[in-house]
Amino acid sequence: MEVITKAPVSFTPTAVTELKRLMASEDIAKDQVLRIGVKGGGCSGMTYILVFDSPKENDLHFTQNEIPYIMDKAHEIYLSGIELDWEPGLNSRGFVFKNPNASSTCGCGSSFAV
Repeated sequence: MEVITKAPVSFTPTAVTELKRLMASEDIAKDQVLRIGVKGGGCSGMTYILVFDSPKENDLHFTQNEIPYIMDKAHEIYLSGIELDWEPGLNSRGFVFKNPNASSTCGCGSSFAV
């Protein structure tokens, strides 16, 4: 397990509150942690991954605001500098990725291009 001290992803206070609420849920297995990543697809070329998952051999491990999270080493280049926010509104409720490195994003905010 490789542990890096400088976390590439930061969380807003509202995201921290929601993530801690989710982590306390009985639906999350004790061996699972938050996984942040990317995959090909979406209207702009890449989409974000945000799930609770078991750590894998190639994962980097981070802690931000007392929230442990993992990401595949290969995804760090796409996620460095991103801020994860939580929007509690009725029309746009959910997590939002704010990526200063994206060359373009889609209207829904869940896909981007680099």
